[in-house]
Formats: sequence, C-alpha cells, structure tokens
Amino acid sequence: MIIYIDQIIKPMKNLNQKLAVIQTELKAKKSSYNSFGKYYFRKAEDILEAVKPFLLRENVSVRVEEEFASELVNSTTHVPVIKTTAILSDGENSISATAIVGVDLNQKGMQTAQQFGAASSYGKKYALGNLFLIDDTADADSTNSGGKASQIVNKAKPKMNKEQLNKAIDFVQKGGAITAIESKYNVTADQMEALKVVKDD
Repeated sequence: MIIYIDQIIKPMKNLNQKLAVIQTELKAKKSSYNSFGKYYFRKAEDILEAVKPFLLRENVSVRVEEEFASELVNSTTHVPVIKTTAILSDGENSISATAIVGVDLNQKGMQTAQQFGAASSYGKKYALGNLFLIDDTADADSTNSGGKASQIVNKAKPKMNKEQLNKAIDFVQKGGAITAIESKYNVTADQMEALKVVKDD
C-alpha cells in the first residue's frame, strides 16, 4: 500500500486550523475570587466550560490525562510531581500541551489529599492554558472593580496594621504568596521578616 505524504499532512493541517480557531475565539471567564488579594482568577473548570461549544462545531474532543512521578532535586530528596497533558483530538490526530506541577507536602493547613488535589488543579489549568494560549496574567479587570488600572498604579498602598498582619500570616501559612501581600500593602521590614519566618517553617 502506498500512502502519500500529502494524505498525512492534510488531516494534521485541518486539526491545526481547528485549534487556531478555538485559540482565537475562546473566552474563559474568571469565576473565582481571592478575597485577600482582591482579584478574580480562572480555574480549569472555567476553561473546560468555555471550550464545550467548540467541540461539536469543530468536530473535536478534549481530554486531560495525569501521570504521577517523583523527581530527584538533589542526591537524597525526591519531590512528587504531577504531569498533566491536555489533548485536542479529531479522532485520528491529536495535539497536546503539558504542564508539570510539584506537590508541596509541607504546605500547612492542608491534608495530603488536598495538597495533591491543589497540584492537580493547577496542572490541569496550565496544561489547558498552554493548549489554548490563554494568558493568565493579571489584568485591570482582575485586580480592581472599577476597571481603571491607572488608579491602582497611582494609588499609594496602605500600611499593614496588626490585624492585617495576622491575616497575612494565616494566608501565607495556608500556602499564599508573599508577593500577593506586597501588591496590596506597604510591608515594613519587620512585617516582611515575620512573613518569611512563617513561609520557611
């Protein structure tokens, strides 16, 4: 049997065109709200919900696969990682994108199942984001309610009082990023030291 190269290229070209259409038209909303950082963020479920209308229209399917592994970070320490692959398929050909997320087993306030669940959610979100070219950087709408980015840039950040510092420490203990606190408050050197101690514990 002779198989012409053109017969192989055309189906892949068609699938690439379908992916390009989805990448161009897909709008995934940010349905979740971070009350501490006061910004909206997107979850994997938001991307999957947004891609559903394209499946029948473009005659494609999307699936997400996960693989557990252990990665050696030094001579004695292994870190559990989840390799997540988002796959777009037309039934014959497929295009995929992968994200690898480490599982933080030292994250305070979370049970092991929650730690793996959080890593799994991040992996799905970023694999789907990579596949559909979703920019997940902060924008004006995600960081304020008035839609005026210039007001945020020019507005001086307030100093953090004792009550806010306690909330910030609790936020960091639960896995929150110190940079999120710095984006909201003017953090003193002593407050930063308190936050870093909690982060390093």
